[in-house]
Amino acid sequence: MKDSIYVEPPSIAAIELVPKKAPRPMTPYQVLQSLPKDATPAQQDSAIQAWFAPDEIHYSDRPDTLHLPGEGKPRDLRDVELPMYYKENFFSNDSLYHPELSGGRYGVAGDPVPETLSNDSLITGLLILCFLVMTVAFSRISGFIIRQAKDFFYVQKGEHSVAETGDEIKIQLLFTVITCLTCSLLYYLYVMAKVDNTFVFSTEHTLLGVIFLVMVGYFLLKILLYTIVNNIMFDSVRNKKFLTSLVFLTTMEGVMLFPVLLLRTYFRFPIQDAVIYTLVVVFIVKILVFYKTYVIFFAQKGLYMQIFLYFCALEMVPLFSLWSGLAVIVNQLRVIF
Repeated sequence: MKDSIYVEPPSIAAIELVPKKAPRPMTPYQVLQSLPKDATPAQQDSAIQAWFAPDEIHYSDRPDTLHLPGEGKPRDLRDVELPMYYKENFFSNDSLYHPELSGGRYGVAGDPVPETLSNDSLITGLLILCFLVMTVAFSRISGFIIRQAKDFFYVQKGEHSVAETGDEIKIQLLFTVITCLTCSLLYYLYVMAKVDNTFVFSTEHTLLGVIFLVMVGYFLLKILLYTIVNNIMFDSVRNKKFLTSLVFLTTMEGVMLFPVLLLRTYFRFPIQDAVIYTLVVVFIVKILVFYKTYVIFFAQKGLYMQIFLYFCALEMVPLFSLWSGLAVIVNQLRVIF
């Protein structure tokens, strides 16, 4: 059996086929071209071995000059104590030089999905939470709401009023917060559709939070004004009846506005129709507030001029102030190019 490193000596036929050595050295291509066209691969290999004698490889012992200036002897890159500047080169940050790094995206990037309330997880969570809270609340205080609705249009005599438990008061306050959130989302949708969608905040949720705080401040300020004025002008019994009716109307306002919010968010309900629906609901609520104000405070006194002054000062002025204030805030926070 022959050794694996055994090299068969060139055959005599292959040597005879190779011409005599020329005065100038020949290249392997020239040697192969000098052979007949029908030369076998074995004969070609023998001719190459006959012409070119294998020599011993001598590696250069000269110092490597392809290193940083001032460095005498090249250092091993696997040395853990090697300075970082010694390892860095022109391709250090190239992804092809570092297969562990991401090389970027292949192909053409598509158009980004526009930011809307329908694909916003936070807004969707808030709407689902509001829906669940409203459903559970209606199931617990449905009897109280029916009694309150019947009592609303009944002209009461004496000190009779609908009794409220602690849970019913808490649920009505929770409904008031939901009304503030619903109004904030509706105004936010109006701003996104009619004004602009570029603001100084990094996220659009910040603008929604600012609008929500303004809405909460509006309802708190209105209740505070009613409490101060009514305590000066009227007795505590009628004040309690009016505040109960006012909270009930605020609760029902949020319930009536919630469907149009869902339609606009998930079914692309036209913004013009949403604005008209909202204005109709607000107008109906204001008419009911005016009616309840007349029945509780001014029906027995016959003061017709005073009720208009009372209603405009405590109901209409805060409403127009809210609209103007939100317009100013949005204009200040908008990025103008």
